[in-house]
Amino acid sequence: MLRWLLVLLLGIWFTGVCHADEIRPGYLELKETNEDIFSVVWKVPAKGDKKLKLEALLPANCAEKSSPNTQFIGGAYIARWIVSCEGGIVEQPITVEGLQFTSTDVLLRMEFISGGSQTARLTPSGPTYIVAAESSAIEIIGTYLWLGVEHILLGIDHLLFVFALLLIVTGVRRLVWTITAFTIAHSITLAGATLGYVHVAQQPVEAIIALSILFLATEIIHSRRGRPGYAERWPWMVAFIFGLLHGFGFAGALAEVGLPQQAIPLALVFFNVGVELGQLLFVAIVLLLGWMIHRIKVFPLRPAEMVTTYLIGSVAAFWMIERVVGFWG
Repeated sequence: MLRWLLVLLLGIWFTGVCHADEIRPGYLELKETNEDIFSVVWKVPAKGDKKLKLEALLPANCAEKSSPNTQFIGGAYIARWIVSCEGGIVEQPITVEGLQFTSTDVLLRMEFISGGSQTARLTPSGPTYIVAAESSAIEIIGTYLWLGVEHILLGIDHLLFVFALLLIVTGVRRLVWTITAFTIAHSITLAGATLGYVHVAQQPVEAIIALSILFLATEIIHSRRGRPGYAERWPWMVAFIFGLLHGFGFAGALAEVGLPQQAIPLALVFFNVGVELGQLLFVAIVLLLGWMIHRIKVFPLRPAEMVTTYLIGSVAAFWMIERVVGFWG
């Protein structure tokens, strides 16, 4: 019964996903290559092909040594240039002008020639960061915890996989075991890949993640036709196996951000905690809305469930083909 009640939510949410222009966070990186010389990477999100009106304001003691080279890649404008900051950037302000007029945020990462690094999150309410001599534990926890939450809630493919699990799993106990298995699995590979124990190419992983969604959609359809498959009989095992692959996907996102060298375990743990909090928040919202739909009882959901499942499978198939073509091309 519960899986039928979740269909309306999926339809509403999925419609928003298909029609909304997703705005990813911006990214500003300063990497010290020589004393007081920094290479700068400035990634500005775009809505369609229109760049958000954001400008990175570096400390006043920084002067350009090369002109920015800008490219449009992956739905964002990426500029690269070199600056010289006499006296360094410690205790100097870095601001993203225009951020207060948006609903996105910007991840700021700094690497120093000494081997230290810092990561901060600039938001519409806090668009300026004063570079500290060293990041505090509280700053690291807050930054990476939020990055984890943000990554899972913006990861449409990961959420679709979790949603498909909710559609196929019956019973609270089985659901708890299934979500737990998924959590344990992606935590293992996230840690292993981030710490360098396992190396997997990111593009094939993304294609297999799409395949995992397509597999669940197929299993749901077979189940409704009286042919229950592996996912319905052993959902925890399916969740664990595919969870290992999803963990590599999380690791790829974390690799783009990087980890502070002085606190790698702390940042990794709280990024993973953030992912779990975001996932639990999503599951709680789904279950709550499912219960509300059950109380309303305004329309039959079985036909809508099949349509929705075919929609999930079609989109997953499209993603898989697109991603396979991407890394083979």
